[in-house]
Amino acid sequence: MDTHSKYFRLHREDIAYFKFIIESYEGMAVVRTKDPHEAIVELMVAPGWERDLEEVLKGLRKEMTIEPIS
Repeated sequence: MDTHSKYFRLHREDIAYFKFIIESYEGMAVVRTKDPHEAIVELMVAPGWERDLEEVLKGLRKEMTIEPIS
């Protein structure tokens, strides 16, 4: 499967919750912590799930800081 990656900076204490919520949508994306000290995570997004992921991120942004990294 061809995924594409998006990178975000979170608060360290939010990483586990973020991973739990994203991966609860089976098949949408996989979360990897790229740098635990800087709280940078990689989202590997499955094709066709981009719009759904943006909706989930929109909801999560009401609960936590999610800073996109280019």
